[in-house]
Amino acid sequence: MRTSVIVIFFLVGFALFSCDNTGKDKLPTDVVRNTKSATGDESGSLAPHMHFTETEHDFGKLIQGEKVSYSFHFTNTGGSDLLINKVSTSCGCTVTNYPRTPLRPGEKGTIEVTFDSRHKKGHQNKTVTIMANTEPSRTISRIRAKVVLPERN
Repeated sequence: MRTSVIVIFFLVGFALFSCDNTGKDKLPTDVVRNTKSATGDESGSLAPHMHFTETEHDFGKLIQGEKVSYSFHFTNTGGSDLLINKVSTSCGCTVTNYPRTPLRPGEKGTIEVTFDSRHKKGHQNKTVTIMANTEPSRTISRIRAKVVLPERN
């Protein structure tokens, strides 16, 4: 019993003191999150920027079980390459397809969103969160629909 207590005490002490959390060699978080500091341009004129033609789409009335898609179109209006890191959705019923390669200034891209209304009913409001090397780094688009049950004969 006494041996196991000593071993546990040693393991806890080792875990607490073996990690060097002083942060002396770490990159400041503002450099990682702030595209101005990453590009060296404090004015922000070189930072990439996603300009969407629209950030919301309403599919209207859908019959439960329908799958519908919509493409959000955008342009890189910034001064450097735009790279989308991640696109996430608020529900597993919504999937996306987006460019995985950098877009140069002036280039256009699309984020395709597909909504599956299976097992859904009523008003649906889903968000699509786009994480990119832009300022701000997060952009949110929305899709809406009203899902109705199919008519029974």
